[in-house]
Parts: sequence; structure tokens; C-alpha cells
Amino acid sequence: MPECWDGEHDVETPYGMLHVVIRGAPKGNKPAILTYHDVGLNHKMCFNPFFNNEDMQEITKHFVICHVDAPGQHVGASQFPQGYQYPTMDQLAGMLPTVVQHFGFKSIVGIGVGAGAYILAKFALMFPDMVEGLVLLNIDPNGKGWIDWAASKLSGLTSTIPDTVLPHLFSQEEMVNNTELVQSYRQQITNSINHQNLQLFWNMYNSRRDLEMNRGGTTINAKTLKCPVMLVVGDNAPAEEGVVECNSKLDPTNTTFLKMADSGGLPQLTQPGKLTEAFKYFLQGMGYMPSASMTRLARSRTASLTSAGSVEGSRSRACTNSDGGEGVGAVSQTMEVSC
Repeated sequence: MPECWDGEHDVETPYGMLHVVIRGAPKGNKPAILTYHDVGLNHKMCFNPFFNNEDMQEITKHFVICHVDAPGQHVGASQFPQGYQYPTMDQLAGMLPTVVQHFGFKSIVGIGVGAGAYILAKFALMFPDMVEGLVLLNIDPNGKGWIDWAASKLSGLTSTIPDTVLPHLFSQEEMVNNTELVQSYRQQITNSINHQNLQLFWNMYNSRRDLEMNRGGTTINAKTLKCPVMLVVGDNAPAEEGVVECNSKLDPTNTTFLKMADSGGLPQLTQPGKLTEAFKYFLQGMGYMPSASMTRLARSRTASLTSAGSVEGSRSRACTNSDGGEGVGAVSQTMEVSC
């Protein structure tokens, strides 16, 4: 992949065109960090505060970043024609191998939020060899039943699409108290995303099926995510119940469950520094972050855990170093942390 990939691209896939933004260039044999936003957002609205955080620069200098926008959700996207059939959630996941191959990535570490987390998890189930790790915020592995579907359709008839989507993104407390953040995102959703396109994505997300995965030993031929996973949810977030259930379906020896205090529905917006810190540890556990860059982080993490965090349980997993010379014998922990 040449340096000139840096910038915006439209990638043709078997299920339609995808808008993709590349930041940086591949670094050696490392995976790309691939992001996928939630419904109601695009990559800028969902991830800019996180990737622009000062501490995040310590990570981005070591990896190429690939932001994927769901069809029709990027700024300036043309409205889909009448009768357009929006891709299913399975098809949205099925678009990603084309992106990985188009840019010549050997594999990816995915960061997904809400609908994007569901899509990345589905991608990892379908193409496990392409995914080295996943950070999944606000994932709900459960499909929507007829009652949920009917309720969302009724809501769509009585509310504008921004007002329909906001309670999916933000906690009830934020909707009442954090009016500046919520109003900012209501305005951005209103002005930055084509409403008809957003309605199609929203309808498809609300007709999703269960993610067919179960922890090994719980069912016959159980299938679950094979890669290391970090699950993240804010306190009182709308997705909290779904994330807890997802945790019960994953292998505890390679899963970290991070519940973040004072972060509401979208921790990457409200607590980008804390989430960056957790992400660094996740990458270090995979053997990808230089140990030297973790020194200050380790000190601050120890202090924050001592003063404000609670570790409710942990298991250790030896992790082989897969990125020659960048972290030897790293150890990842499975733990539930409130921070």
C-alpha cells in the first residue's frame, strides 16, 4: 500500500460502494486499526474526539487508521434513489474483506460502536483470519423481535429521525442533564447526514438477527469470537444490558470487560483519555505497543485503579509477541473494571 492512499476513497464492494478514509501509512507488518461508527453517526462524529485526543497520538504513530462509513452516512453523501435496498447487517459485514484487500492490509484490529460493533463482530465471525482483535463499544448481540421492530417503525412515524436515534446513542441521564452534548449531536445529525439514508440504516439495524455466538461448552458446535476482545460500556448507557450479555457469550480467557463511570452512552466522546489508556493496554497485550511508551501510562493506570477503580475479577493469559522487538512476553488480563 503506497503512501498516497492517505485520504478519502470510495471502494466498490459486492454489496455497493463504501466511503473509506485512510490516515497514515502501514507500519511494517502491523494490522490496520479499522473503525466502524454507530447508526446516527459517521466516522467523524463518532471517532474524531477519540482519535484527536493527545494520548491517542502515541498509538496512531504506530498504525495506519482506516475509518469506514456505512453506505450513505458520510458527509455529503448522495441520497439513495427511491426503492433502494439497503444492505443487511450481514452484507455490511461482508463488504469489509474488499476494503481489507483493496488497501493491502494483512489484518485489522477493529474498533466499533453500537451498530458498528455488531458489524465488526459479524465480520470477525465470518472472516476470523482477517481480525486480530476487537474493541466493541455498546454492542448488542441480540436481534430485534417483531415488537421492537413495530415500536421503532411507530417511533419513526411520530418523531424526526434525529430524535428517534438520540435515545439509542445517549443515556436517559444525558438526555436530561447533558443538554450541550446532546444538542450538539442533534444538530450534527440534522445537518451532516442525509435523513433518508439514515432512516434506511436505522431500519436495517432494527431488523438485525442475533449474533450467533456462544461460549465454548455451552452449546453443541458453539461458535464465538476467536480474537482478543475488549468490551466497553458506559454506566447507565442504553446498551449496558446487551454488552453484559455479549460478555457471557465470549471466551473469558481473551475478553476484557470495561465499564466506564461518568461516561454515559458514548465513552469515546466523554472519556477519550481513559478509553485511549485502556486501548493501549489492549494493544500491548497483543504485543504491538512498544514497552517504553507504556511507562507513564502504567504509573497513571496504577494510580487510577488505586484511587477510583475496582477490579472485580481477573484471569491472566500469556500472549506471544507477534511484532518482533516491540514488547516481549506481554500479558493480557480478563477483568471487569469500573474507572
